[in-house]
Amino acid sequence: MPAQQSRSMRFVSLTTSTVSHLRRAVRAFAEREVAPLAGAMDRQNAFPAALWGRLGQAGLLGITVPPEYGGRGLSYMHHLVCMEELSRVSPAVGLSYAAHSNLCLHNLYRNGNEAQRRRYLPALCAGERVGALAMSEPEAGSDILGAMRCRAEQRGGVWMANGVKKWITNGPEADVFLVYMRTRKPAVGTRPISAFIVERGFPGFHTGPPTDKLGMRGSTTCELCFEDCPIPAENLLGQPHEGVAILMRGLDSERLLLAGGPIGIMQAALDAVLPYVRGA
Repeated sequence: MPAQQSRSMRFVSLTTSTVSHLRRAVRAFAEREVAPLAGAMDRQNAFPAALWGRLGQAGLLGITVPPEYGGRGLSYMHHLVCMEELSRVSPAVGLSYAAHSNLCLHNLYRNGNEAQRRRYLPALCAGERVGALAMSEPEAGSDILGAMRCRAEQRGGVWMANGVKKWITNGPEADVFLVYMRTRKPAVGTRPISAFIVERGFPGFHTGPPTDKLGMRGSTTCELCFEDCPIPAENLLGQPHEGVAILMRGLDSERLLLAGGPIGIMQAALDAVLPYVRGA
């Protein structure tokens, strides 16, 4: 067995759920697998595709998802620790990790029906497929509900989607997108929004080129474009026109998890400066 695979298997076989043990394991993984890639990721404005599989083998992608769907069945605290330790080595990896493991994967588990869970979660937990969430739009800043223009109209057995989503983390490489769209006319009010599971390869759906950013360059970003894109009815997440509740619950867990990113960055700053001020 190759040394790299052996190390991953040892991590997967970890049975303790204590936060301290998980922290040590994730820190070792990040220093071994992520740190050597961090500089090149920033220079190249790219996320190494093979790293998703390594994250999956290490058991990091489905932290809050039950084992029957390929996850670890652990808590938000465990997820936060993973986010912190990955961000400590590479904030860009931490950001992409959060978009996959929480914004997409965790939301699909929390709000999906059994068929949707069985179809999407195992591959996402394994890192065989990459996930993203799409909420922001070019003309919708903090008023995402009131200014949302991306829309889906029900036509027979499909929802026909049109519009643009902007600044989507993991957009260039994602296979599965959780997308929020307006499903009634704005005159009805801001709340008739629905959540959909969109797969790369759907007709009428494509992603734009990666955005050339100032920071977090290893965490790729782009826009999503929908031009008469038919989304199957079974890809509706939850009930029609009730996506606001899914969105708000998702933001609650997202804010909790993403707090681990700045904590990891601050820890990395201390890692760098303390030996200097101590004269080491």
